Amino acid sequence: MNLDDTIVAIATPPGRGGIGVVRLAGPEARAISEPMLRLKHALEAGRAILGELVEPDHTGSDACGRTGVSGPHEQRIDEVVVTFFQKPHSYTTDDIVEISAHGSPVVLRHIVELCLARGARLAEPGEFTMRAFLNGRLDLTQAEAVRDLIESQTLFQAKVAAQQLDGSLSKRIKPVKQKLVELIALLEAGIDFAEDDISIAPDETILDQIAEVRRPLEQLAASFAYGKIVHEGLTLAIVGRPNVGKSSLFNCLVERERAIVTAQPGTTRDLVSETVAIGGIPVQLVDTAGIRRARDEAESIGVRKSMEALADADLVLVVLDATQGISEEDRELLNQVEGRAAIVVENKVDLGSSQFSVPGAQLARVRTSALTGEGVPELRAEILRHVGGDEGAQMESGFLTNVRHQKLVNDSLAALSAARNAVAARVPHEMLLLDLYNSLRPLDEITGATTTDDILNLIFGSFCIGK
Repeated sequence: MNLDDTIVAIATPPGRGGIGVVRLAGPEARAISEPMLRLKHALEAGRAILGELVEPDHTGSDACGRTGVSGPHEQRIDEVVVTFFQKPHSYTTDDIVEISAHGSPVVLRHIVELCLARGARLAEPGEFTMRAFLNGRLDLTQAEAVRDLIESQTLFQAKVAAQQLDGSLSKRIKPVKQKLVELIALLEAGIDFAEDDISIAPDETILDQIAEVRRPLEQLAASFAYGKIVHEGLTLAIVGRPNVGKSSLFNCLVERERAIVTAQPGTTRDLVSETVAIGGIPVQLVDTAGIRRARDEAESIGVRKSMEALADADLVLVVLDATQGISEEDRELLNQVEGRAAIVVENKVDLGSSQFSVPGAQLARVRTSALTGEGVPELRAEILRHVGGDEGAQMESGFLTNVRHQKLVNDSLAALSAARNAVAARVPHEMLLLDLYNSLRPLDEITGATTTDDILNLIFGSFCIGK
């Protein structure tokens, strides 16, 4: 990638809006933009200047002989606000000019065309952020956090991404890498000065230092279970017999009348889904058809889809009628969720409650009334507890939310296991060092200290063009 040319792109989403922004970055950003602008004041770093977007007049000149400035034939196109960020105090560390015009796609596209005509190049997806990474403004985890922040669906996701953008994951990995480098340096010194009778650390000391590196990495790897849910959300299926109040409970959680509810059993024949935020985590709720022996073909298809939704869900709500005992169909359903993440919901408690025991003592039970809302807050809290929300909220910042990061941490742990086995087998330290370097390399790849062009293209190719 050429870091010396000037790139341009529309930085706001496609479509019409009150404001649209065109971003220029590179050494010629100011020279390219000024001829198309009639400004109230000269551009100053870090200051927004009011002006006009004009069709450049290449015949006009000012008192200083500069062409293209306030020529007699210029035509005003739009009123704009222009902000100049001088290198290195900008997002990419290049000179950046941002032109904020009215959000007309025609006007924004014309600004880009004027920039291209004067020598700018159209930016690739994520190229602004890639420049920030290549210029040392961000490390790779922070660059990925920019994408996560843009794609956030909940405020909690945005806060987590902001922590990553602030370098929380890098800060957590840094002391681990330092300990590993110190161990490598110790063994390297022992090899270099072996002929001078300098003592090398005994095996017990080496194993202790490997354990000190492993411990925080294992904790980091364990954080991915919660981090993945925070990043991607989860699917929750609401299942049960007909007429136990599944759709009513679904509407309570969605907080609007999304599913049709009638007194007639079997109203829901197809899957109804909606995504809501519970504790800041995106949860896709799936209301299913009542599970029973089907009476016609349409109901049979609905039951089959319900079973598929149950199988695919990350968490299952098994809804029972609190006014009735456990039926054989209920028992079959509870047996199917045995060993899975599931919550038993005893609904219709406002109509009374029948005493019954639920198979599988390990299943959490919540008593609710979808009609009055009783127990629904407790159900939300139980859902959050099942996905690790209570524990996750107390976790230190810098947990893993990215599959790429998780794989690299596991690769590092695998290499440390090999190093530990090598010490036990009294393998020469030259060979032991290979395992330790194999453990260090994935940690460098997380932050981007060492990485391949293919990985960079894969990461930044998923960004929007103006970022």
